[in-house]
Amino acid sequence: MSSQMYSDGHEVDGSWVLRVFVTDHQVERSLRVKGELHIGGVMLRLVEDLDILMDWSDHALWWPAHNRWLTRTRSTLDQYGVAADAVLHFTPMHKTLRVQLPDLRCLDCRVDFSVKTFNAVINLCKELGIRHPEELSFCKPLEPNHLKYNLKDLPVKKKIENQKNQRNGQWNISADTNTFIPASQSPRGSNGSLDQSNPFMCAPVTPNNRNHSTPISSPVSQTGTWKRNNNSSGFGSNGSFNANNSTMSLEALNGGLSDSLAHSPSFIAPDIRAKVIRPKTLVERARMNVAWLDSSLSIMEQGIREFDTLRLKFKFYSFYDLNPKTDAVRINMIYEQAKWQLLSEELDCTEEEMLMFAALQVQVNLQAGIPQPSSDSNGGTTQVEDDIDAALTDLQVTLEGSNISSSPGDITQIPELCDYLRFLKPKRFTLKAYKRYWFTCRDLQLRLYKTREEENGPGAPVHSINLRGCEVTPDVHLSHSRYGIRLEVPSAEGMTEMWIKCDTEQQYAKWMAACRLAAKGRSLADASYETEVNSIMAFLQLQRPAPAPAINPNSLDITPEDYVAPRFAKKLKGKLVQRILEAHANVKDLPLVEAKLNYIKAWQSLPEYGISLFIVKFTDKNKEELLGVANNRLMRMEMNSGDHLKTWRYNTMKAWNVNWEVKHMMVQFEEGNVVFECHSADCKVVHEFIGGYIFLSMRSKEANQTLNEEMFHKLTGGWV
Repeated sequence: MSSQMYSDGHEVDGSWVLRVFVTDHQVERSLRVKGELHIGGVMLRLVEDLDILMDWSDHALWWPAHNRWLTRTRSTLDQYGVAADAVLHFTPMHKTLRVQLPDLRCLDCRVDFSVKTFNAVINLCKELGIRHPEELSFCKPLEPNHLKYNLKDLPVKKKIENQKNQRNGQWNISADTNTFIPASQSPRGSNGSLDQSNPFMCAPVTPNNRNHSTPISSPVSQTGTWKRNNNSSGFGSNGSFNANNSTMSLEALNGGLSDSLAHSPSFIAPDIRAKVIRPKTLVERARMNVAWLDSSLSIMEQGIREFDTLRLKFKFYSFYDLNPKTDAVRINMIYEQAKWQLLSEELDCTEEEMLMFAALQVQVNLQAGIPQPSSDSNGGTTQVEDDIDAALTDLQVTLEGSNISSSPGDITQIPELCDYLRFLKPKRFTLKAYKRYWFTCRDLQLRLYKTREEENGPGAPVHSINLRGCEVTPDVHLSHSRYGIRLEVPSAEGMTEMWIKCDTEQQYAKWMAACRLAAKGRSLADASYETEVNSIMAFLQLQRPAPAPAINPNSLDITPEDYVAPRFAKKLKGKLVQRILEAHANVKDLPLVEAKLNYIKAWQSLPEYGISLFIVKFTDKNKEELLGVANNRLMRMEMNSGDHLKTWRYNTMKAWNVNWEVKHMMVQFEEGNVVFECHSADCKVVHEFIGGYIFLSMRSKEANQTLNEEMFHKLTGGWV
């Protein structure tokens, strides 16, 4: 009996023709394959068919229609679901990516497009010389238009934009990074409701449960928030920079053709500066977080193609082991990110604080052109001796504790802070003045008495405040001699607002330090109390202008807009340079790295520092609110004012869970569950922020400092 034949003359044996496009040579090959052929075998047969002598080791198969890499070489075509209608691309895994650094410089870097974004960032930071890459991530450049709409409202805008592009003949639109859709139905049969039968995918997750496909993937449709023009340079209007002298290759940088990454150019081209996003409200600040890439997906899966632009930024505000000797590049990049946050008004500050930041920036620029003293001029023993001295000092402080105790010889004495201060508990529709009380702070408790004598009397205090878990915000205005502390204390109704007024800087520093430590659950006996007091005093001193500038104003060419945010430039126009130089007299003796570190420390002292905002809707509320995610807590905040309505500390959190089908997130605390949906970004972004901060909190000098990538993905990935 004669066998059946295909039209191309091959015998019918279950085989079929697989089309593979080779991107390097712009040619297509057709291979007759069977479903049981493994991916490695496909690539081997393809290379043999091409018969081109070159190194193919960096190549892999990419499936455009399914937006995924076929990198498991031992898996078969059937296991991946590749059928006869598929067209695969044989393409390099390492491609050129234009990376914008925190100082707005752009580098052309060779980046692995096939590994998870987290791992791509690790590899890039290693090349750039940045330690602790887990603190950084990639995000897409934003346009002002992205600040006008929530993510859930963008599809309507995208449809209009796509229709316009189609009329103009522009079809090459990248996928939207931040729209995540389930790749399959939940293995446990979710019905999309919020009852007990609905599976919230929980983190930390179980790594050995991989019986189903990942419930997160990027869309494969050609609609996206960030459009990409099909121009000759490969860059579009997505906030990327033109190639005209604004970009250099990493190879050129390492070859010494440019300044080191530890030093940034002081001049930024106007066209580059014009692209800096300037949020005007808290809502616009919240919408900026839509740009973060998913750390668990490759950058190729998120619509990024060769020669596209991504920004490399510090995502998590938890900087571990910042060492001037080994972190020159890292310190410079943190300084630059802080600087541009302030200049773009992404972070708010007072007039005195802005002038202090400008003064430190002037000092950095002055020192950048001067040779700095070598940190190891005495040979390799210097660092070892310094490390030993530092360890001995830490041990001494730990053993001795704070010297606030009134009886140094009595180790049973519990430290206590006492003084007369003024107090106000605002009430709606009433105007009340501050009243003077005798304050005591002991064992995380703030107690108020009418007089000092009543403290030892039989009566109860007028007010008793538990400071653990409260929000502590400075209310300082040096020119008006105002030294205030704003407390937001957790209560059954939410956060209760209270105000404390101090009379002097010294008094303010002591009580502010006590409140900050108590909010974290640490008493006055904690070894860091005196350090906190000194840090607050130093911060205040930097804001106090000198009687006269230390340098001649005419000897420096200072463009005020390069040093202060626009609203201060308008307000202080005409006398701004004089004010900056008066503030500079306080920091004129700081060397380069110390000036940058002082800038970073001052930035970290700002009330709004380190809070990533999202627009959310809680299930028990009828209106949108802000969710603030910090390194140790979540905050429910009022939309316009930013007032804290409720705070939840991570140390009371049991788990954080996601229902991917309805995009609801549930965070379980000891006091109850909090359920919300995120409107300004995908819930995956919020989930990753929480998991990332939990991961970073596990770092310590005692622990193994090898980066546990599996644990990071376990805490941030969001699926089991």
